[in-house]
Parts: sequence; structure tokens; C-alpha cells
Amino acid sequence: MAWTKRLLRADGTRRILCWLVAAYIRLVHSTSRFTTEADAVPSTFWRARKPFILAFWHGRLLMAPMAWPRDAAMNMLISGHNDGRIIADAIHHFGLGTIVGSKSKGGSGALRAIVRALNAGQNVGFTPDGPRGPCMRASAGVIAAARLGRVPIIPLSYATTRRRILGSWDRFHLALPFSRGLFLWGEALQVPPDADATEQERLRLVLEARMNALTAEADRRCGHAPVEPAPVP
Repeated sequence: MAWTKRLLRADGTRRILCWLVAAYIRLVHSTSRFTTEADAVPSTFWRARKPFILAFWHGRLLMAPMAWPRDAAMNMLISGHNDGRIIADAIHHFGLGTIVGSKSKGGSGALRAIVRALNAGQNVGFTPDGPRGPCMRASAGVIAAARLGRVPIIPLSYATTRRRILGSWDRFHLALPFSRGLFLWGEALQVPPDADATEQERLRLVLEARMNALTAEADRRCGHAPVEPAPVP
């Protein structure tokens, strides 16, 4: 309804929603027992102050800020839509910055901003299937950003034992309090600066496969059948 959309666009309403989202993330994390595996991969870059691109699926966005250290600069790529603004304001509660843009609108400007942030030594968070899907299918933008920024891509996924999988396009994983959770990091994917279109497409498929394998493994380890990606477009 029109009045609902106007209400969600209001600054006061958005601030309240963002605070509630951040409070819920903290509630889930504080009442659950999370373990992290393979974080030696990103830790090597954090200790050396070398930037990289963090990649995770849009449906695994909720708890991702809790896997990130506060002392490592991070900018999340978010869409310019109203839901993107809510996400941006919510993650500010965890000390994370934002870059506004998407593959469907403002993509070239966002890509330039990503490369500038990487060149300045800041990490960038990327949901390769966002903001509209297909679910768990990587776009070419993340590979282009890694090539131009000359940094690797490191994937992350998570799952929790208590959850709801929403009926949204991204099959959003709504973690519930009093869970057991698992963060899984993947190995770094290097994109050569001289990679041609064929090589970039190959690396896109490699990244997609690795991210889906991580997500499926996290789901299985938490007692769930893996969430299936959308059909290949």
C-alpha cells in the first residue's frame, strides 16, 4: 500500500527499523554458540592490512557482520533501494561503511567507488547475487571488481541450527536465538589483472561453485538439507 511505502521511507521509521535489526542480530549472536572455521585465510590479510573482497550470498546477510573484526575497515556494497538503505543503516551499528550501487542501477559508479576503497586499503563486502538474484548465482561484477582492484575474493557463509528460510527470492536465512551457528570461510580466489572475458567467466563459475559448496556444508553441519540455488539463467 502507498501509505506503507511512505512510512518505510520516513527517516524516523527507518532509524527505528535499523536499530531493531541490529538489536536482533546481537540477540541471536549473544544467545547462540557460534564457531568459526578456516578464518586463518582472512586473518592473514587482516594482520598484513591487505584488502580483499568479502563475498557472501544475499540470503546469508543477517549474521555476516558478526564474522568481521571491528578493527578491519569494511565497506558493504548495497543497493540504492529503500531496503538497501535500511541494511546500510543497520550495519553502521557494527562499524561497517557502505557503497551504494548495484549491477542494475549505478553499477559503473559503484565499481569505481569499490576500486577506490580497495586502493585505499579498505575491504569491500559483496553479495554477488544481489540485489535481485537469481538466488545463489554470482554476477560478473565481483570478478570485475577483483580484477580492477587487484585483490583476491574470499567467500564466507554461515548457518544456524534454529532458523526460518523465508519465501523471498534470496531464500533468506533468518537465524533464530538460542541456536548453534557455524561461520565457514573459503579459500582466496585470485583474479589476474590481465584476465580476458573467457577467464573472467571461468573464475565467476569457480567462485559460484565454492560459495554454494560452503553454504551447503554449513547447512548440513547444522542439520539441514542444503538450500538449492536458482536454476541457471
